[in-house]
Amino acid sequence: MEWLNYHHLYYFWVAAKEESITRGGERLRLAPSTVSMQISRLEESMGGKLFRRVGRNLELTELGRVVFRYADEIFALGLELIDTVKGRSFSGPLRFEVGIVDAIPKLMARRILEPAMALSEGLRLACHEGKEKQLLAELAIHNLDIVITDTPVKPGLSVKAYSHLLGECGVTFCAVESLAKLLRQGFPKSLNNISMLLPTPMSALRGNLDQWFGSLDIRPEIAGEFDDQALLAVFGQAGDGVFTVPSIIEHEVCLQHNVSIIGRSDAVRERFYAISVERIIRHPAVVAIWNAGRGFGGNETKDSSAS
Repeated sequence: MEWLNYHHLYYFWVAAKEESITRGGERLRLAPSTVSMQISRLEESMGGKLFRRVGRNLELTELGRVVFRYADEIFALGLELIDTVKGRSFSGPLRFEVGIVDAIPKLMARRILEPAMALSEGLRLACHEGKEKQLLAELAIHNLDIVITDTPVKPGLSVKAYSHLLGECGVTFCAVESLAKLLRQGFPKSLNNISMLLPTPMSALRGNLDQWFGSLDIRPEIAGEFDDQALLAVFGQAGDGVFTVPSIIEHEVCLQHNVSIIGRSDAVRERFYAISVERIIRHPAVVAIWNAGRGFGGNETKDSSAS
């Protein structure tokens, strides 16, 4: 049986977190040459390079990312073990780093994270918004605990990650009251030739909407396409067109943006996922979100206009 040298692994882990062998050595109070030598021995045992040089900086190789992910868990468990056997509670609030894909409406992100915020032991939440590819890269190197998105992990992705379906719901069509009043009667056919504000064609929701429109022979006029759902809602609030929101937050959206409901469709589904590097969820905040997320839906009706 081959045994892992945990000293070598620890030196690598510190250097990776510091993104520099020199800074890693300073933190370890060791000469950079000593740290470099220990990392070289770890590379020999792992059968490949763990770092590559990019300019003056060090960057993890694919093998390095894998080793770093395991090292992160190993040393986190080690600290937990020491605290447990000595009867100490963990110091400070539980930190929860969350990536939120910009296609997720802000109110929906708050609804998803609400169970984590209610944890009795306290939580320090840090939210990072961005594109899915960028956030998954941060997840892979453990800078994030989870990524909240509207699509599962795509096949062939270089990042090893797992999709956990939190829940799903139908969509609600909204607009300023003057427009909504005209469109309620005859919904959804009333949307034909009406100005609409839509997600960009690459989004999961857009594909579902296009398919639904096609099945009903509805051809809306596309007034705008948006990556960011918050910006889309602002244009909707200004009266620039009809837009959709997850039905589960329709009332909050109407209050916040001073818009009204035209109608709802349960045939168009919005799904929300937590992406993690763990197959089995262990972070207590993610567990709380997962348990609450299974209650999504169940209150929607089939395609209908608002009463």
